[in-house]
Amino acid sequence: MDWRDEGALLSVRSHGETAAIIEVFTAEHGRHAGVVRGGTSRKVAPILQPGAQIDVTWRGRLEEHIGTFTVEPIRSRAGLLSDRLALGALNSVCALLHFALPEREAHPDLYAASIALLNQLGDGPNWVLAYLRWELFLLEELGYGLDLTRCAVTGSRDDLAFVSPKSGRAVARGAAGEWADRLLPLPACLLGQGPASPEETRQGLSLTGYFLEHRLAHDLGTRPLPEARRRFVEMLARQG
Repeated sequence: MDWRDEGALLSVRSHGETAAIIEVFTAEHGRHAGVVRGGTSRKVAPILQPGAQIDVTWRGRLEEHIGTFTVEPIRSRAGLLSDRLALGALNSVCALLHFALPEREAHPDLYAASIALLNQLGDGPNWVLAYLRWELFLLEELGYGLDLTRCAVTGSRDDLAFVSPKSGRAVARGAAGEWADRLLPLPACLLGQGPASPEETRQGLSLTGYFLEHRLAHDLGTRPLPEARRRFVEMLARQG
């Protein structure tokens, strides 16, 4: 059996003396692992960097086997090595995809959104907001989407300021009442109201982080969220 696809490299580890096992998030075959023979060689190892976009051909005797990959580079993201914050975001994206996605389950829309984000990292002032929106989309794609379109109490679309940690639905400022301190702040940037200030970015990552931890990670078992995400959030806080 064999297939060809393109994907973003999520992780790589040595296998034996010269081979490597890589995990790729592909457009049509989802999160998929395979062996790259000669993956630790001087020729191939520079291609196998997390976040790199590669063309892969997978071969295996049976579909359930790990199989082998041959790889060709499409786009390197080695330029991000000089930008610690953008590199932290890249590592967070790769770690969250590895953490959250079932093996070999296609998510073409999430793949397209992930490649678009990786292409944007470190480019201009708005990529951090793009990262935040990507986490929202990751939650939505996996069945944990937030409803930020109207107030859960009044149905109004105006002055949305909070999110219910129970329902994941927005709540207007005037409808929060005495429950306001139990709700999660909803930054205006997630409603399309201007760029993200450092404080709004912090609020937004706290919001997505809550649902990543208490819904997604909870349903996946006892594994905590990836350390790479925590490190990225901490870097943002220091720079903010």
